Amino acid sequence: MKRFITQNKWLLTVGLLALLGVAGLSVLLHYNRVYNSPNIRVSGGETVLNIPDAGWDVRDVVHALSEKADIRHIHTLEKAMKGMDYETVRSGHYVVTDGMSNKQLVDMLRRGLQTPVRVTFHNLRTKQDLAASLSRQLMPDSASIMALLNDSAFLAGYGLNVDDALTLFIPNTYEFFWNVDAPGIFDRMKREYDRFWTDDRRAKAAAIPLTPAEVSILASIVEEETNIYKEYPVVAGLYINRLKRGMLLQADPTVKFAVGDFSLRRVLNVHLETESPYNTYLHPGLPPGPIRIPSPRAIDAVLNYQQHRYLYMVAKETLDGSHNFATNLRDHTNNAIRYQRALNRMRIYR
Repeated sequence: MKRFITQNKWLLTVGLLALLGVAGLSVLLHYNRVYNSPNIRVSGGETVLNIPDAGWDVRDVVHALSEKADIRHIHTLEKAMKGMDYETVRSGHYVVTDGMSNKQLVDMLRRGLQTPVRVTFHNLRTKQDLAASLSRQLMPDSASIMALLNDSAFLAGYGLNVDDALTLFIPNTYEFFWNVDAPGIFDRMKREYDRFWTDDRRAKAAAIPLTPAEVSILASIVEEETNIYKEYPVVAGLYINRLKRGMLLQADPTVKFAVGDFSLRRVLNVHLETESPYNTYLHPGLPPGPIRIPSPRAIDAVLNYQQHRYLYMVAKETLDGSHNFATNLRDHTNNAIRYQRALNRMRIYR
């Protein structure tokens, strides 16, 4: 009898341990399903989840993610978020990859482990162009960026004004955190500006003599004047010659900027009469600001301008974008006549 009771106890113990093992395995499997099993499917391997800086809660995050990726089991994701105390939504640019587990995703979002974005801008003419480009790539909207580009007090902190504000922005590709605020963009660009304007570049500018902002303004005219890079230093030297002689620059691109129409292929007398501080046919010296955001190589072309005696230029009659240069008005007039005739032959009247 005693042996029978002992055997039953042993069987009961084994059975209880088996039940506990099954329960433990069940808990482990459930934990693994909720936290560690792949739960996010992304076509193409990865997608981006941009979370703005205000107004979002956890439900908004789940909804936005579901529009970008296939969440196999939303209820397990919600459990993981609750179990990992994901309550405070942090803004940012998050890269979500195919096969991510709930734990990997929630840990990334909870800790704000966003991926920097590569921001590129080039071939931009106006503040509106810049603000629109940056707002497409970063969280701040164009209105907030435009407000700072037109804020005299804010710009004074960078040694700028509302006219030359664009000279702070050197075209290139930069890494930003997507949720940078608008002032943070300016802070970053000031650091890049100071890095670009080395002692050597500043010394070359002073020798012309121009300030860095004035170099950028002249570079913007040079870059609008010709699309042939080898002409950049020649055109820069021509305008520097005119500045040193106190001559009007008479740069057609400044007239197009004043008129607000860069599509003009033929600048007429009526355009030359447009009243604007940017019209260098009416106002001496450089305009108050750039007529585009000049590229680094256009800036360097001004700093390393070609020394020559040219004072005049006009597009060649070949209409291939190149120019004829002249040291005197007579030769320039003959060059201009050939160009005008070429335009007439092509029926280009504006």
